[in-house]
Amino acid sequence: MNIFFRYSVLILLLGFSIIFHSRAQNPIVQTVYTADPAPIVHNDTLFLYTGHDEDRSTWFTMKDWRCYSTTDMLNWTDRGSPLSVEAFSWAKKDAWAGQCIFRNGKFYWYVPLNQSNGKGMAIGVAVSTTPAGPFSDAIGKPLVHSGNGDIDPTVFIDDDGQAYLYWGNPYLKYVKLNEDMTSYSGDVIDVPLNKEGFNVRFKDVDKRPSAYEEGPWLYKRKALYYLLYAAGGVPEHLAYSTAPTATGPWTYRDTIMTVINKGGAFTNHPGLVDYKGKSYLFYHNGALEGGGGFNRSVCVDECKFNADGTIVRIDPSSGIKNGVANLHPFKRVEAETIAWEQGVETVTDKEVGVYVSDINNGDYIKVRSVDFGKGARSFEANITTVVSGSAIEVRLGSPTGTLIGKLDLKPTGGWQNWKTQSANVSKAKGIQDVFFVFKGPEGNLFNFNWWKFSNL
Repeated sequence: MNIFFRYSVLILLLGFSIIFHSRAQNPIVQTVYTADPAPIVHNDTLFLYTGHDEDRSTWFTMKDWRCYSTTDMLNWTDRGSPLSVEAFSWAKKDAWAGQCIFRNGKFYWYVPLNQSNGKGMAIGVAVSTTPAGPFSDAIGKPLVHSGNGDIDPTVFIDDDGQAYLYWGNPYLKYVKLNEDMTSYSGDVIDVPLNKEGFNVRFKDVDKRPSAYEEGPWLYKRKALYYLLYAAGGVPEHLAYSTAPTATGPWTYRDTIMTVINKGGAFTNHPGLVDYKGKSYLFYHNGALEGGGGFNRSVCVDECKFNADGTIVRIDPSSGIKNGVANLHPFKRVEAETIAWEQGVETVTDKEVGVYVSDINNGDYIKVRSVDFGKGARSFEANITTVVSGSAIEVRLGSPTGTLIGKLDLKPTGGWQNWKTQSANVSKAKGIQDVFFVFKGPEGNLFNFNWWKFSNL
């Protein structure tokens, strides 16, 4: 994907790209293709779990899941891939849409996979003691296998402690999870997909009984339960139904988001969460360069409610304009904390963790809403390089904005030999959007682990 970026964007669309991407926030991840967002909030941090479309896919080719986090809704820290198909001995492929939830000191991630025994998709559960993993198979076998279409699980814990797992395409089913979150009690329940609950279908009417397609997401606000889902046929839009309990009866309400035509993505997948006094709808489209129906990208917009609890229809935007917090630059910030980037990728190392790589001349990272307070006097970066003549320009407002400092990088003696280097900065006061613009000769310049400013 980065080769495509570098030649199609930097050469053909450079001027437009710099202007547009310096303002954009959606899609919120640009280093890889992501899909099927599943947000949760834990200890004042929003964690986002996504699927991962492989580059240049011509099908839903997905081998692992990704994790990202934010504390401001503007900058997203790449937490790497905490779970893959390889973690499940009974599965062979298809790391499709899942959802993670916290209970009793552990994180439980419900994911669909294609079984190696040839019996199709089933839903497994992985577990970890930390939100960013790593996760491992909790039970060594599928949790649910009820027939074809066992995909897109959504998990929800009600106020009385009862947990529910919904899933399905073309049907909609649920079970009551036990408190251990790795087993369930009672039967698998089929939800009636009737006109009253899920509207009528206007496309492919002979194939399915209602507009419900896939991708359910269970959510509660005040005393009302919401079931969001992808509706159709294809291309899909997002719709929702409500109920007085977590198990219905469901009443169809309305469309949340109409069909998105950006990039040719014909699917969508909702994820709704409350965070720091606001509600946010996550979804995906094909808006990144090279994107499409099998190369999707996660986006987010604020979700608002009318007085009667109905959802205000959402028009996809360029992204969140105002965050819920500012970024503090006077402590270590991971280089993979990104609002927008041009050209770089992220890599995971067992010793270092996630870091930024594939850095070439002219690439940049944008970090939004950085609060310098009364000012900063120096900038330091933890890097590794064998290249002479590379540098990090620190600019405000845009990739060509005010230059407040330049860190000329010295070779560190090896690509895995990490060193912290520093330079003076000036004119950095107040709340600013910061651009780290990378300069140097042709080829891969350096790896970038973390950065930090010191204050006056």
